[in-house]
Parts: sequence; structure tokens; C-alpha cells
Amino acid sequence: MKTIVLTGGGTAGHVTPNIALIPQLQKEGWNIQYIGSKNGIEKDLIEKENIPYHGISSGKLRRYASVENLKDPFKVIKGLFDAYSLLKKIKPNVVFSKGGFVTVPVVLAAKLLGIPVIIHESDITPGLANKIASKGAKVICVNFPETLQYVGAKGIMTGTPIREALFKGKAEQGYKVCGFKAHKPVLLMMGGSLGSVKINQCLREALEELNSEFNIVHICGKNNVDEKLQGRDGYYQFEYVGDELPHLFAMADMMLSRAGANALAEIVALKIPNLLIPLSQNASRGDQILNADSMQKQGYSLVLQEEALNKDTLVSNIYELYKNVDVYKGAMKKSMDTSGTSKVMEEIRRYK
Repeated sequence: MKTIVLTGGGTAGHVTPNIALIPQLQKEGWNIQYIGSKNGIEKDLIEKENIPYHGISSGKLRRYASVENLKDPFKVIKGLFDAYSLLKKIKPNVVFSKGGFVTVPVVLAAKLLGIPVIIHESDITPGLANKIASKGAKVICVNFPETLQYVGAKGIMTGTPIREALFKGKAEQGYKVCGFKAHKPVLLMMGGSLGSVKINQCLREALEELNSEFNIVHICGKNNVDEKLQGRDGYYQFEYVGDELPHLFAMADMMLSRAGANALAEIVALKIPNLLIPLSQNASRGDQILNADSMQKQGYSLVLQEEALNKDTLVSNIYELYKNVDVYKGAMKKSMDTSGTSKVMEEIRRYK
């Protein structure tokens, strides 16, 4: 039986494209196994899919000084032995790696065992884990055309796999979930699995002004719900959204979002006009700034840098976006990007 090992973790963005591939892999008869960290976010997400999960030791690849940097090389070495033992036992035809620090020992072990590896890079510039892992890869699938210059001859433009369920949402179901009484245009704010303190704060400061024109769905992140605002008409908060997400996307007239690559792939595939506030250079390696710049250049997004974000700039940019929703929709409709699932599957099938 043909077998594939999926790996990726650390954030939801390193897991959801793997989840998007699972239905097609199952349909084609693949035996699917998953290798991730012992206690990472990927463990819960994958176990919900009823896929066999194998946890390994993993260290974090930090770009900054920390006492943990002294311990982590030993964790990575332990993870390499863990992954080697697992892969030797599972004997997969191919490994598909979505990135994150847990994938480094898996990819290195696969290379030692002569198992083909396909890597997926969602951001414009590869992260540190994928830079290291790319040495053991046969193919590097990318989401942005600009990425091809960074990955060399191994690179292939595929886009990002997107869960099929996201295309099947019903707007009326979204209205029912949120309990909106008035059918005003809907602004959906999505700040990542942990939320964004600054965007959350600015959006709430602007509620009085924005609620006069828009219904607002606020996905604010874990432990970030403001209890004082619960029950406010025209405003609904979620810590995290699961099965309701397709309906919220279907209901949304506009989005306010960070610029994580997977979120952007979903936005373009679903053709939702959007205002992006990328994570600042001070808080990241700058990948979201590059992602947002690419989206803006292609005419898909309006961008507001975090350093310029306050209540007033947020409100003015949201109204600017609303005034030009047809322009942004038109640009995205010209794009052929819907989901990278089929192109990634073409690469996987080469090793069945």
C-alpha cells in the first residue's frame, strides 16, 4: 500500500495545508501517517482528523539569544533519532513537509534513508526551518511567484492547498451563528490563532463608528474575548472558529487580516476584498510585510502597516476598502488561484 508521511507544526499555518490534502489522499487510497512534536498545536488538530500521529522530540530554531538555545541542539538530535526510527518502521513512499521546526529532523532522517521529500513554502522567503530542510528535498512547492528566485531549480509554483469545506459556506448560516439582526455589510476580522493585541484594541475602540455601517465578526484569538462587549448588536466575538468558518467567509463582504501566507491563499481563492495589517519587522522576520506587499502589487489587497495603525487610520482604511470592493474583487477574479491541492497532489503522485 502506498504510504505518505505528513509533517509540519508549531503554528496552525504549518498544519492546515496538510489537513487540506488529507481528503484527496484518502480518496486515492494513501496510507497517511503524521509526524509532529509531542505537545504542539498540530497534535490536537491532526488527531481530530483520525490520522495516526507520532510525536517526536523537537527544538526550536531561534534567531535570538536564549538559554534554551543551549538545550535545543540536543532536542533536535533526539528528534532525528526519533524520526529515523519511525520512518524506518513506516517505510513511506514520500514525505510531505509543510514547515516548522519539528520538520527539520524528519526531513534529515528521510534523506538519510533515501525517502523522497516534498517541501511546501507558503511565504515569499523561506523560513529558517525550510532553509535547512530544503537540502534534503526533491521538490519545493511555493505559494508566491517571487519565492522561486530563493529556492532554485527545485522550486515549482503550486499555490497552497485549501480545505474544500471553505468553498461550501452559506451566508445565511453565518448570520444565524452571529445573530445579526440588521443585514448590513459584514467585516470579518481574523488575526491568527493567537490573535493580535493591537488590532483587537483598535477595532474595539472603533466599534461605535464602524457598527453604524457594518456588522463585525471578530475572531480575536485565545483568551481575548472582551466580556463587556458580549451581546452587543452587530458585533460577534470568537476566540477560535472551527466548523463555522466557511459560513463566516461566505457572509463576509470584507476582511481585516494579518498577512500570514495561508490566510492570504484563502482570501484570494474566496475572492474577499481585504485590508492587511502585516506583523511588524520588530515582531517577526518580516515575511508578512513581503506577503502583503505582493498582494498589494497584484491589486488584491489594501495594506496598512502596523506602525501606522491606530483607531483613526483603521477606520479610514476600512472605509477606503469598502468604497473599492469591486476593484479588489475584479483583480482577484482575474487570478486563477483557487487551491493548490491539485498541483501539490501531482507532485506527490510521482512517488506512489
